[in-house]
Amino acid sequence: MTRILIVDDSPTETYKFKTMLEKHGYEILEAVNGADGVAKAREEMPDVVLMDVVMPGLNGFQATRQLSKGAETAHIPVVIITTKDQETDRVWGRRQGARDYLSKPVDESVLIETIERVLNSED
Repeated sequence: MTRILIVDDSPTETYKFKTMLEKHGYEILEAVNGADGVAKAREEMPDVVLMDVVMPGLNGFQATRQLSKGAETAHIPVVIITTKDQETDRVWGRRQGARDYLSKPVDESVLIETIERVLNSED
Protein backbone atom coordinates (compact mmCIF):
# COMPACT_ATOMS: atom_id res chain seq x y z
CA MET A 1 0.00 0.00 0.00
CA THR A 2 1.29 3.46 -0.90
CA ARG A 3 2.07 5.53 2.18
CA ILE A 4 1.60 9.30 2.12
CA LEU A 5 2.85 11.69 4.78
CA ILE A 6 0.71 14.81 5.21
CA VAL A 7 2.64 17.68 6.82
CA ASP A 8 0.19 20.45 7.74
CA ASP A 9 -0.49 22.41 10.94
CA SER A 10 -4.21 22.66 10.15
CA PRO A 11 -6.24 19.72 11.50
CA THR A 12 -9.03 20.66 9.07
CA GLU A 13 -6.75 20.51 6.02
CA THR A 14 -5.14 17.28 7.23
CA TYR A 15 -8.57 15.71 7.72
CA LYS A 16 -9.70 16.78 4.22
CA PHE A 17 -6.61 15.32 2.56
CA LYS A 18 -6.73 12.15 4.67
CA THR A 19 -10.40 11.56 3.78
CA MET A 20 -9.74 12.07 0.05
CA LEU A 21 -6.66 9.86 -0.01
CA GLU A 22 -7.99 6.98 2.09
CA LYS A 23 -10.89 6.66 -0.38
CA HIS A 24 -8.27 5.90 -3.03
CA GLY A 25 -6.54 3.26 -0.94
CA TYR A 26 -3.58 5.23 0.39
CA GLU A 27 -2.20 4.75 3.89
CA ILE A 28 -1.84 8.10 5.67
CA LEU A 29 0.82 9.34 8.08
CA GLU A 30 0.53 12.77 9.69
CA ALA A 31 2.86 15.47 10.98
CA VAL A 32 1.81 18.85 12.42
CA ASN A 33 4.84 20.97 11.47
CA GLY A 34 7.98 20.96 9.33
CA ALA A 35 10.36 19.58 11.95
CA ASP A 36 7.93 16.78 12.84
CA GLY A 37 7.46 16.09 9.12
CA VAL A 38 11.19 15.75 8.47
CA ALA A 39 11.59 13.46 11.49
CA LYS A 40 8.60 11.31 10.52
CA ALA A 41 9.77 11.06 6.89
CA ARG A 42 13.20 9.85 8.05
CA GLU A 43 11.61 7.35 10.43
CA GLU A 44 8.75 6.04 8.26
CA MET A 45 10.10 6.48 4.69
CA PRO A 46 6.73 7.30 3.07
CA ASP A 47 6.24 7.02 -0.69
CA VAL A 48 5.17 10.67 -1.04
CA VAL A 49 5.13 13.76 1.22
CA LEU A 50 2.40 16.41 0.92
CA MET A 51 3.90 19.57 2.43
CA ASP A 52 2.19 22.76 3.58
CA VAL A 53 4.36 25.90 3.56
CA VAL A 54 3.04 28.22 6.26
CA MET A 55 3.75 26.44 9.55
CA PRO A 56 5.34 27.49 12.85
CA GLY A 57 9.05 26.79 13.30
CA LEU A 58 10.49 24.98 10.30
CA ASN A 59 8.36 26.06 7.34
CA GLY A 60 7.47 23.87 4.39
CA PHE A 61 10.16 25.29 2.11
CA GLN A 62 12.85 24.56 4.72
CA ALA A 63 11.48 21.07 5.43
CA THR A 64 11.29 20.30 1.70
CA ARG A 65 14.92 21.35 1.28
CA GLN A 66 16.01 19.11 4.17
CA LEU A 67 14.16 16.11 2.72
CA SER A 68 15.24 16.62 -0.89
CA LYS A 69 18.89 17.23 0.02
CA GLY A 70 19.12 14.50 2.68
CA ALA A 71 20.90 11.35 1.53
CA GLU A 72 18.33 9.02 3.10
CA THR A 73 15.21 10.96 2.00
CA ALA A 74 16.17 12.48 -1.38
CA HIS A 75 14.26 9.73 -3.23
CA ILE A 76 10.94 10.65 -1.57
CA PRO A 77 8.92 13.00 -3.80
CA VAL A 78 7.61 16.10 -2.02
CA VAL A 79 4.49 17.88 -3.32
CA ILE A 80 3.96 21.32 -1.81
CA ILE A 81 0.29 22.13 -1.19
CA THR A 82 -0.27 25.65 0.08
CA THR A 83 -2.30 28.84 -0.12
CA LYS A 84 0.85 30.64 -1.36
CA ASP A 85 0.14 30.70 -5.08
CA GLN A 86 2.48 33.35 -6.49
CA GLU A 87 4.80 32.30 -9.32
CA THR A 88 7.81 33.24 -7.16
CA ASP A 89 6.57 30.80 -4.49
CA ARG A 90 6.26 28.05 -7.09
CA VAL A 91 9.77 28.67 -8.40
CA TRP A 92 11.17 28.76 -4.87
CA GLY A 93 9.37 25.54 -3.95
CA ARG A 94 10.86 23.76 -6.96
CA ARG A 95 14.31 25.07 -6.08
CA GLN A 96 13.93 23.51 -2.64
CA GLY A 97 13.35 20.16 -4.31
CA ALA A 98 9.56 19.88 -4.57
CA ARG A 99 8.43 17.65 -7.44
CA ASP A 100 5.16 19.57 -7.80
CA TYR A 101 3.36 22.56 -6.32
CA LEU A 102 -0.41 22.77 -5.83
CA SER A 103 -2.50 25.63 -4.48
CA LYS A 104 -5.25 25.15 -1.89
CA PRO A 105 -8.05 24.35 -2.18
CA VAL A 106 -7.00 21.28 -4.21
CA ASP A 107 -9.45 19.36 -6.36
CA GLU A 108 -9.45 15.66 -5.46
CA SER A 109 -8.85 14.48 -9.02
CA VAL A 110 -5.89 16.88 -9.41
CA LEU A 111 -4.42 15.66 -6.11
CA ILE A 112 -4.69 11.97 -7.05
CA GLU A 113 -3.33 12.62 -10.56
CA THR A 114 -0.36 14.56 -9.13
CA ILE A 115 0.45 11.83 -6.60
CA GLU A 116 0.31 9.13 -9.28
CA ARG A 117 2.53 11.20 -11.58
CA VAL A 118 5.24 11.82 -8.99
CA LEU A 119 5.14 8.16 -7.89
CA ASN A 120 5.68 7.03 -11.48
CA SER A 121 8.27 9.60 -12.55
CA GLU A 122 11.97 8.87 -12.64
CA ASP A 123 13.32 12.37 -11.83
